[in-house]
Amino acid sequence: MLVREVMTQWPITVHPETSTREALRRLDEHTITAMPVVRPDGRIVGVVSEADLVRDAVAGDPRGHLDISREPAQPSRPGTVGEVMNHHPVTVGPQLDVAEAVELMTSTSVKSVPVVDDGLHVLGMLSRRDVVHVLARADERLEREIDDLYRAVGMDWTVAVQDGVVTVDGPVGDRARALAETLAATVPGVSGVRVTQPF
Repeated sequence: MLVREVMTQWPITVHPETSTREALRRLDEHTITAMPVVRPDGRIVGVVSEADLVRDAVAGDPRGHLDISREPAQPSRPGTVGEVMNHHPVTVGPQLDVAEAVELMTSTSVKSVPVVDDGLHVLGMLSRRDVVHVLARADERLEREIDDLYRAVGMDWTVAVQDGVVTVDGPVGDRARALAETLAATVPGVSGVRVTQPF
């Protein structure tokens, strides 16, 4: 499974000059946790996340800090995305194996990563939620898609799927076995492939 097969295309983006208030509105409206920050040509210059935006946005409640002997301080809050964004975002390419992208996200504790081309133009966004959505696909749907793949290459193999693990019955020989495994593994949501030996 490749990143381009799982990512969200046409991600919501912002510019460094976008106000933090507008960025918060977009996160809320689209139910996302982070956005690529791009230049007008679509090249990535950073990422802004929920944490970046809320860090200095919530004012303290004066009732909890009442001191009439002092003038209340007016904290300075960042006004634009460029002031709070991460200038060194973790990114992935569209051809990367999703397993490697998941390892990257879990080891860095980021919830989503921009998908960029060689010129650093944003192509999409891959989130943990995207991966969960694919892994939760119904076994029946996976079975149909794998059956369709096998028929498209002229093979009449029997397919069963249980909890994302595919069992294929029918391939004879090493080449047929390798083809069965490779094709089934390309279907998003497949977590394993077993090819049974005919008797």
